[in-house]
Amino acid sequence: MGKGKSHDPKDGKRKEKAKMHLKRNIGYVDGVSFIIGSIVGAGIFVSPTGVLKHSLLNIGVALTIWTASGLVSLMGSLCYAELGTALPFSGGEYSHIKRGLGSLPAFVFIWTSTFTKPASNAARALLFAEYATQPFYGICPAPEVLKKCLALAVLWSLGILNGCSVKMAAWVQTVFTLLKMMALSVIAIGGIVLVGGRKESLARFEDAFSSEIPNASQIAEAFFQGLYAYGGWWSLNYMAEMKNPSRNIPLTVMTAVPAVIVFYLLVNISYLTVLTPKEIVSSVAVAVTWADRVIPSVAWIIPLSVAVSIFGALNSSMFTLGRLSYAGSQSGHLPVLISMLNVHSCTPAPAMIFSTTIASIFIIPSDLITLTNYFGFSAWLMIGLTCASLIVLRYREPHLHRPYKVFLPVPFVMVAMSSFLVLAPIVWSPNLQYVYAFLFMLGSLIVYLPFIHFKLHFAFLDKITCHLQLLLEVSPADESTESKCE
Repeated sequence: MGKGKSHDPKDGKRKEKAKMHLKRNIGYVDGVSFIIGSIVGAGIFVSPTGVLKHSLLNIGVALTIWTASGLVSLMGSLCYAELGTALPFSGGEYSHIKRGLGSLPAFVFIWTSTFTKPASNAARALLFAEYATQPFYGICPAPEVLKKCLALAVLWSLGILNGCSVKMAAWVQTVFTLLKMMALSVIAIGGIVLVGGRKESLARFEDAFSSEIPNASQIAEAFFQGLYAYGGWWSLNYMAEMKNPSRNIPLTVMTAVPAVIVFYLLVNISYLTVLTPKEIVSSVAVAVTWADRVIPSVAWIIPLSVAVSIFGALNSSMFTLGRLSYAGSQSGHLPVLISMLNVHSCTPAPAMIFSTTIASIFIIPSDLITLTNYFGFSAWLMIGLTCASLIVLRYREPHLHRPYKVFLPVPFVMVAMSSFLVLAPIVWSPNLQYVYAFLFMLGSLIVYLPFIHFKLHFAFLDKITCHLQLLLEVSPADESTESKCE
């Protein structure tokens, strides 16, 4: 008998599994958990006061701004859903900006994100350590060394977890998202019950717009605070591991973001049923004050819930940051080692080590984190550039397969909104640090021109890469699979 080629479909599946690329292990429920986990951090528990304060304690205006901020975030997430379904690659905004606007704007994005996003993770880890250690010290402050050690331990635990198993990271995210949503449900349901039983609470909402109406600049500042609370809705586009992205990306966005809007409104209403607007604004931790009034016997649940919420948000942020570094390396904007995958788990282990190391550096002299506060405008600058990329691709690549298409005026509104949010804080409160932040972003040209544009390369780096590749047991990803739209 002749030895012909085998056409067994099982052989094809085995070959596909043998390819080195990110495996599509994230489903619909995991995606919803990642988005909600990214948006809901400590803010809604601790200090949802910015919107109310800048609304001049006007309850009606404050709740309207919470709703409007959520709707703007939903509009942005729908823009990202179109890009994510048409170009389901890892890297999120980076990949879309590179495709729509070119290599240089994408490099500026990854240059800035390489420092600001790990600094944000370091701040989250330190905040988690603060809430996790404080119950053991009562009214006394916990030692700084202890908090930093715990923050480093949490960072590296999550870094190793995300570098070893996507399924395990997704499972952890789902569990912690459920826990934080249960805590929010306790607050929300408690508020609904109390509204029905307190006449003074009902009267407060009947005269919701009776207080002083804020002016345009105050409304804009309150709006800025509200949008900050919804930050993280863009996280799903970093996940190249999403199963059936053309279906699941729009579906998860349309589930997660409206759910957060509803919960944020219910939680704020609950706070306002128990506390007066003045008490909310003056409270250091609003949820803790609420718990002391409503459930004093189990008030310890709230600080625990804050720690759980921060942990979940940190896990989600570290997951997406690893994918950003991985995508940047695949495009040649970061060292080639970072785009390699572990041969056993097909996870971007070097990318996770890289981003976790930078975050650890920020933890040790934690004063560095305060410097990154002045890069807040850069997040909305990149959102604006991403939505501009969508508009450019609509006209430049009209035949690109788009399983989901957003209503075209929406990205134009998002570009205008982003321009306002970039310029407003600089115009209203000009500060020399904004100049430093802008110069830092321009400093990316010093690296881009020799190493990316002119492709300057040092031979000794290849030897270092080879040794690290053997040490970490990683291999280059299969190039063809990143461009596939499954």
